[in-house]
Amino acid sequence: MTMLPSTIWAPRILSVLRIVVGLILLQYGSAKLFGWPAVGIFENLKWSSLFGIAGFFELAGGTLLILGLFTRPAAFVLSGEMASAFFIEHFPRSFFPVQSDGDLAVALCFTFLYLAFAGGGPWSLDAMFAAGKLDTAAQTGR
Repeated sequence: MTMLPSTIWAPRILSVLRIVVGLILLQYGSAKLFGWPAVGIFENLKWSSLFGIAGFFELAGGTLLILGLFTRPAAFVLSGEMASAFFIEHFPRSFFPVQSDGDLAVALCFTFLYLAFAGGGPWSLDAMFAAGKLDTAAQTGR
């Protein structure tokens, strides 16, 4: 059985991970701020509430992650948001995420922390800017 070289696939899967967690986060921000998709606990949510402010972070951060734009700083901020979410919302119920329903907050916290150090991968606007591809295209008009 031949194994695929990890050097080929690991960077691409990093980009896939970034896009998928960005989409997950985007749906939470959209549900909190716009009521879509409809989630009962976010009905009549005030944008100035703690959940509303978190929704802004999730909407903006999710969009940045999907695009792979400013991935490292966005992921770092989002990691802090998820840590705050765990300690504010879940930790008072139990230290153990399985008992406090804080599993997703913890998993996303450490996923975002990883992305803050690993970057967005090759399929990101960050990588395109670093390679100079977008700058060259803008200068030549292509």
